[in-house]
Amino acid sequence: MLRGAIPNDAVRLGANENPLGPCPEALEAIYAVARSGGRYGGKSSVEFPKLAADQEGLKPTYVVPYAGSSDPLFRAVCAYVSPARGLVMGDPGYEAGARAAEFIGAKVSRVPLKATFEHDVKAMLKANPAAGVYYLSNPNNPTGTLTPMEDIEWLVANKPNGSIVLLDEAYYHFAEIQSGTTLVAQDKDLIVLRTFSKLYGLAGIRAGLAFGRPDLLDRLRNWGPGMLPSTGMAAAAASLKTKTLVPERRRINAEIRTETFEFLTQQGLRFVPSVANHFMLDVKRPSLEVVKALAEEKVFIGRVWPAWPHHVRVTVGTREEMGKFEMALLKVLA
Repeated sequence: MLRGAIPNDAVRLGANENPLGPCPEALEAIYAVARSGGRYGGKSSVEFPKLAADQEGLKPTYVVPYAGSSDPLFRAVCAYVSPARGLVMGDPGYEAGARAAEFIGAKVSRVPLKATFEHDVKAMLKANPAAGVYYLSNPNNPTGTLTPMEDIEWLVANKPNGSIVLLDEAYYHFAEIQSGTTLVAQDKDLIVLRTFSKLYGLAGIRAGLAFGRPDLLDRLRNWGPGMLPSTGMAAAAASLKTKTLVPERRRINAEIRTETFEFLTQQGLRFVPSVANHFMLDVKRPSLEVVKALAEEKVFIGRVWPAWPHHVRVTVGTREEMGKFEMALLKVLA
């Protein structure tokens, strides 16, 4: 990933953020609690997970709030992975959990996605039959593709005792799919993560959730106090109450994503058919070259994955942003 300051007039398509930002209801909630920002949490830290539990059909004890989903991701890896019990993930996949596992001296097994871009759950189990964590992102980051729920159910049913399946649903809201919380409700050995940084537009405010059986979630509490930002909790609670927010933003993202894919197809460019707010584009040359060249045009896209050396990840932005991306891309590839 390129470092350094990004110009104010740049197009930022590198971190899968939502350019729409917080919804009006979330902004009002932030304003209302800002004066009490000198205190941790507040009443919204109780209301937020209760709302989420009600919406998912879970008991409140099966939901724990966090400041984003990176916190519980690292906690889960530290709690269930060790030098004797490694982590297994798809490749390419989101790397944060792997970095945590490597930091504590655990083995990380990276298993290539299927040709259809799904996690190969049987190959994941074979790669390390005694792992502590089997990590899947669904939709996957960076490909934006789906793994069928029946495959996730198979992995949960066949994994070794004492391990967990860690299902990261950071991009869940962009696709109309079944959630892994249905398995949480069945008391399976599964922890589901959600973030409000993506569709809900709270990346700079921080709110997230972990869903799981209480005994599984209890082990995450051993890795730090987990103090909560009052603004993030209030904004997330208000967002959950806004019934039209998810379908409306899902529609907006899908329309712009489809328009972008139509442009790429017209130009003869290959891409992975994502259902999320990002996609992988085959640039047919070393990907970092294209990342750097686009940055020269003030268009900043995502980092690169060694498993796919000729692909770049692009966030779906506004129509104006994607128009600037398209013009810069043609210039760079020419």
